Amino acid sequence: MAGLLGYRSLPPKAKNLVVAGGLTTFVFGVYFYTMRAVGGTDELQTAIDKFEEQKSKNEAEARMPSKV
Repeated sequence: MAGLLGYRSLPPKAKNLVVAGGLTTFVFGVYFYTMRAVGGTDELQTAIDKFEEQKSKNEAEARMPSKV
């Protein structure tokens, strides 16, 4: 932290805000980098959509009278 000029002269609350801002920026940077690296696909939503589709097909088959 010695590289930041004037950091020592800041009041404690201002130092806390600087650290909080840096940490927040880092966390959001890692999040967006990870989402971009993964490809941004929402695998959970895809699985939910497939499950709902299969469920609706099963319900439609159950409603049809059997031809026995």
